[in-house]
Amino acid sequence: MAQNELADHCVELLSPLGAARSRRMFGGHGIYVDDLFVALIAYDRIFLKTDEETRPAFVAAGCEPFVYDAGGGKQVSLGYWSAPAEAMDSPAQMAPWARLAIAAALRARAAKPPAARRKASAVKSAARATPRKPKAAAPRTKASRRG
Repeated sequence: MAQNELADHCVELLSPLGAARSRRMFGGHGIYVDDLFVALIAYDRIFLKTDEETRPAFVAAGCEPFVYDAGGGKQVSLGYWSAPAEAMDSPAQMAPWARLAIAAALRARAAKPPAARRKASAVKSAARATPRKPKAAAPRTKASRRG
C-alpha cells in the first residue's frame, strides 16, 4: 500500500475517536486525533504512541517498537509501537489500541510545562532586562525652525 493510501486508511480507522488527520513529516506521516499527535506512519506501518502504562499491552499483543537508525550504527527507539495486524481491519478493532495511544499522548502533554508558564517566564526575563534610554533629541536651532 502506498504511504498516502496507508495514511488515509489510518485516518479512517481513527476517525471515530475524534477529528483525525495526517500530516507528512520525516519521510512518513504523523497522525493526529483532535490535534493530539497519537501515531506515526513509517516503513509502511502505523506506530501508536505508548508510555510505561500502555506499553505492556502492545508487548503482550506481539507488537514491535518503532526504531530508526540514527547513523553510526546507533539504533533509536521512540515511544511508538506497531498496531496489531487485526487492528488494521476496522475502526472497531483499532479503537482499543487508539484509545491507549490517546491516553499516552494526553499523559505526555500533561507532563510538559504549560505554554502559559513558559510565556510568563519569558515575560519576567524581559522585564528584568534594562530598558534602553531614548536618545536625546537634538536641540532645535533657529535654522531648523524656519524650515
